[in-house]
Amino acid sequence: MSQKETTMSLLNDGNGYLVTEKAVSSGVNPVTLKRMEETGMIERVAHGLYIGADVIPDPFFIAQYRCPKGVFSHETALFFNGFSDRTPFQLMITIPSGWNTRLISNDDVLIFYSKPIYMDLGINEKITSFGHKVSVYNIERTLCDCLRSIDKLDKDLILTALKRFMKDPVSNKALLLEYAATFKIRDSVVKYMEVLS
Repeated sequence: MSQKETTMSLLNDGNGYLVTEKAVSSGVNPVTLKRMEETGMIERVAHGLYIGADVIPDPFFIAQYRCPKGVFSHETALFFNGFSDRTPFQLMITIPSGWNTRLISNDDVLIFYSKPIYMDLGINEKITSFGHKVSVYNIERTLCDCLRSIDKLDKDLILTALKRFMKDPVSNKALLLEYAATFKIRDSVVKYMEVLS
C-alpha cells in the first residue's frame, strides 16, 4: 500500500480526520501529507490535524483538538445542553488559569479561565452534530458560569435559559445551588431563581 493509500485509509478510519502523529506512526512521511495538502486531497485544519477534501469541518471537534484541556462553557454549553436554540457564532471554552492559549487564539473562540481545582466540576461528554465527542459543562455549572460573567454575555439568552431551567421538572436545582455556593454566588443565584420562578 502506498503512503497516499495509507493516508486515505487512516482518514476513513478516523471519520474523515487524521492526526499527523498517527500517520507518521503508520509509515506516512510528513512530506507526503504536505504534498497531498498542496494538491487538494486533504486539508490542514489545525497544527497536526488534517481532514479529507470532502469532509465538512466540525468546528467544535477542531477547537477541542486544539485545546485538549478546554471545556465548552457559557453560551456554547447552553446550546449543547439544549437551553439555547441559537447555534454559537463564537465558541466559548474554559481553560485552566495559567494555561497557554497560543494554540487556540483566534476570533472564533472566546476564552474563559477557571482555577484548576474547579476545572473538572460538572464536565460531561456531548456529541456534536458531526458525531464527535467533546467535553462540555453540565447545565448547572454552565448557568453559574454565565451568571458570573453576565456582563460579558447575552443577558437575555442567559435569563431565558435560567427560566427554562426553573420550569423544567427534572432540573437539579439543588446541584445548581451547590455549584453557586462553590463559586460564592449563591445569594445572587437565589435572587435570580426567585425572580424567574
